[in-house]
Amino acid sequence: MGVRVNAICPGSVSGPRIDGVIERDAQERGMTAQAIREVYQRQSSMRVFVDADDIANTILFLCSESARYISGQALAVDGHTEGLSNWLEP
Repeated sequence: MGVRVNAICPGSVSGPRIDGVIERDAQERGMTAQAIREVYQRQSSMRVFVDADDIANTILFLCSESARYISGQALAVDGHTEGLSNWLEP
């Protein structure tokens, strides 16, 4: 008894990895990195990439006494991702 199992489902996380993806995509398309970043961010309602701290804080909450009755959940920490379509192509 007392075992809780939950899953954290992060969206795109701010940092070097997504920056590299955006840079490569921008180079391939002949666009600016900022233009590509805006396309990627439009895939979530909040128009953001989450920070690693956002994910860590969710984990801390789930491990806390305040979340003692939360189990068997998949929690999206993603700014409400609406889709993963590339809005640059038809």
